Amino acid sequence: MTNTIIPEQVASIVFAAGKGSRMKGYDGNKTLLPLLASPAAPYEGARPLLMEVLDNLPPGPKAIVVHHRADDVRRATAALSCSYWFQPETNGTGGALLAARPFLESVDQERVIITMGDVPLIRPETYGQLLDSLGKNHLTVLAFDPRDPAQYGKLEVEGPRVLRIVEWKYWSREQDPLRRARLRLCNAGVYAARRGPLLECLEELEKTPHTVEKERDGRWVTIQEYFLTDLVEIMNRRGYTVGYCLAEEEEVLGVDTPESLRRAQALYAQVRVSSLG
Repeated sequence: MTNTIIPEQVASIVFAAGKGSRMKGYDGNKTLLPLLASPAAPYEGARPLLMEVLDNLPPGPKAIVVHHRADDVRRATAALSCSYWFQPETNGTGGALLAARPFLESVDQERVIITMGDVPLIRPETYGQLLDSLGKNHLTVLAFDPRDPAQYGKLEVEGPRVLRIVEWKYWSREQDPLRRARLRLCNAGVYAARRGPLLECLEELEKTPHTVEKERDGRWVTIQEYFLTDLVEIMNRRGYTVGYCLAEEEEVLGVDTPESLRRAQALYAQVRVSSLG
């Protein structure tokens, strides 16, 4: 009799609330843009970004955080037995994670992936590396070293540890050469965490919103946002270990402009050709 080894399941949370305001002429949910484009219409085609993300995640329960065109997302993923968690307002990545807190409280998997529905090219092997790192970390950040780091948040690292994530507008002004040397890698916005410490730190995250100004429907408004990146400092303060894993820049490409969509489609086509050959 052969013993079958069943891989340990992982709980995954995918953020899919975005509108894609920089996609001119497109009013759908950004994560439903196609990786296989129609020659006649750039925003139409097959293989939505979100489906590629979901298929590359490890086995286990999956939660999708929705807001804009939520019903479209539900219909597109109806065959996958995901759960859906509505983010009442687009109040940041931390707000998206807080919307999925009941999911985290309901599952019994101890390892969690947090990822973005518009970052479709992350390989299953990379998610596996993130999860493996939880043997020594309580939270692991997926990092990369881009050719042009402008606009990205940067990891302040000390050896294998991540001390905090610094927004571009702050790290770009940093003058201290020692601090700048520690700000080499950029944040891909994808994480692996142990569920218990993550839930514990969400309580503090919920108490620390940021007041920011955002353009909404052609006018500037002041809103309260929650930053997922704050979890790094919260975990460090509580004595937990935060580390990082490296990925290639093309693998963590986020789709938020027509140009990045075309790039993702071209890279996806290359992967398909190489897998067939």
